[in-house]
Formats: sequence, C-alpha cells, structure tokens
Amino acid sequence: MVKKVQVSFSDKQAELLEHFKGELGESDADIVRNIVIAWLAEKSFITTIAKYRLSETHSTSNSKVEK
Repeated sequence: MVKKVQVSFSDKQAELLEHFKGELGESDADIVRNIVIAWLAEKSFITTIAKYRLSETHSTSNSKVEK
C-alpha cells in the first residue's frame, strides 16, 4: 500500500531540504520520508511498536498452544 501525504514547507525549510540531496535521497519525497523514519527511530517509536507487536504475537501463539 502506498499512502501519499502533501506537506508544505517555507522557503527556508525547502532550502534546508536541498542540502540533504544525495545524502538522504534524491527526491524531496525520499528526503522527507527518510527524515521522518530517522526521527521515529531516534524517539524509539519504531522499536516500541515492534516490541509490542512481537509480544502480542507471542502471547497469541502461547494461548493457542495452551488450548
């Protein structure tokens, strides 16, 4: 599934994004996507969600075995 989201940047913000071309991606979409993913990882949202889903899957499989 692909989800498209439109965002707006000020001139200064857009200029800042240009500095990341080649480092974080080639297109504006690549750069913004990678910045968001990096921020989520830095704030531990990705690992928290992964751990939650893993524990949820583990508890579901254990309850199926116990039946």
